[in-house]
Amino acid sequence: MRGAKLLDRHVGVLKSRMGKFYPGSHVVFRGRDLLSELKDMDWLELYVFGITGRHFDPAQLKLLHAIWIYTSYPDVRLWNNRVAALAGSTRSTGTLGLAAALAVSEAEIYGGGIFVRSIDFFSRALRQLEQGGDLETCIREELATHRGIGGYGRPLVNGDERIGPLLDLAKALGLDQGPYLKLALAVEQMLLNGRWRMKMNYAALVAALGSDLGMSARELYLFIFPVFLAGMPPGYIEASERPAGTLYPTPCDGIVYDGSPRRTWHPAKPD
Repeated sequence: MRGAKLLDRHVGVLKSRMGKFYPGSHVVFRGRDLLSELKDMDWLELYVFGITGRHFDPAQLKLLHAIWIYTSYPDVRLWNNRVAALAGSTRSTGTLGLAAALAVSEAEIYGGGIFVRSIDFFSRALRQLEQGGDLETCIREELATHRGIGGYGRPLVNGDERIGPLLDLAKALGLDQGPYLKLALAVEQMLLNGRWRMKMNYAALVAALGSDLGMSARELYLFIFPVFLAGMPPGYIEASERPAGTLYPTPCDGIVYDGSPRRTWHPAKPD
């Protein structure tokens, strides 16, 4: 069914399996009473329950918390934090600044988009390996098609300071033996042993750990949405406490220009 007939079936009707608000009474959140059954959840636990409909055990939740914490960099030189800080410098509201900063966090190459690319590659590679393929072929095909592998290499340095702490935590929690993580580490080793010399970055590690926790690509994508959020308010606050407009001011002689030379403008003659 399509078009007008499909729309007619939904006129005046809103059915939801996710939740409902009963004014003055209660709130249903994925079939559970939010204010009584779920009242003792911490916020992240509720957030991932809302995304997946599943409950995660304490070890899994500790790992998920760490994934967020280890990416909370309060450095306004970073592309998304800069947006929040510029909002503070121009005296915009905190909500607008943080919302805009989260929106640009979805950047395809170095933001949230790369997590999805990592999951997609791992899923395809794992299927090929299960069907008798070999890892080197998977890697070469990916590089030939996309000129890179999502989650490997890094624009600034070929290494990621978050990898060691997160791997150590996963090991301590007994969450380092999943097939996706093993695949992610095997890909890194093959890239390092070959001529590519690319190390795994945070996106690949998070994609692998999230997949081993049973998250789909869409679920992990939604989970990482606020992954940079905690690092944004400090920059916004600091910039808003300084004189307005003083964050990253750029003088005219600081701009490299190679266009048309200076020219004189004459007012248009009246018709």
